[in-house]
Amino acid sequence: MELKIYHMYPDLLNLYGDLGNVTSLRQRCVWRGINVEIVGFSMNNEAPLEDGDLFFIGGGSDRGQNIVYSHLLNYSREMESLIEDGAPVLAICGGYQLLGEKYIDAEGNDVPGLGIFDYHTRSEEGRLIGNIIIKNSLGLSPETLVGFENHGGRTYHEHQPLGQVMVGYGNNGKDQEEGMVYQNCIGTYLHGPILPKNPHLADYLILKAMERKYGLKELSKLDDDREFSAHDKVLQLYAP
Repeated sequence: MELKIYHMYPDLLNLYGDLGNVTSLRQRCVWRGINVEIVGFSMNNEAPLEDGDLFFIGGGSDRGQNIVYSHLLNYSREMESLIEDGAPVLAICGGYQLLGEKYIDAEGNDVPGLGIFDYHTRSEEGRLIGNIIIKNSLGLSPETLVGFENHGGRTYHEHQPLGQVMVGYGNNGKDQEEGMVYQNCIGTYLHGPILPKNPHLADYLILKAMERKYGLKELSKLDDDREFSAHDKVLQLYAP
């Protein structure tokens, strides 16, 4: 068995150590004997998106995100079709914002997004920064997800959230919701990176990819003592 993981624009969307998410996905597959190919999709490597089994979109600078938007807009319908077909996607921060309709900047100007989802992000005063703990809505055990957020944009939507905020700000610092889930697409502001400290979420994405491709219903268990030690340390320091 094998998976092809598409790392979208690794040269432009690479803030806050989120490359570690791809490393985590690959290693957890390798430990299970699943062959993995990492495809760095970019303007210089326009690999067929339909060949991908799992997709990661990271965060980037405003300049980087604008460049990505101009290029990825050509593939927005393909991305939408993959999401509707159940392809797992993890989109972090700027990647999360990019999937929506628009970003409203500090001057009130609309910066278009890909329009795959009907939500928007608005630049508001101050940044939402710090460690964050949420109670996930995916039914994962443990129920907590931990990470670090650092964003000036506030995202507003009526989709299923990834979770309820226990500590931190989440989507907008107001509604106590964090992230977005649709089919097997997850948008979130959790950096850190999120997957090494939340192996249950990493396995959720891997299993969804394996189920879609091979009909697999269960992954073999791994020894996650180190991963959950990092997870639990955040809970010890910051949980109420």
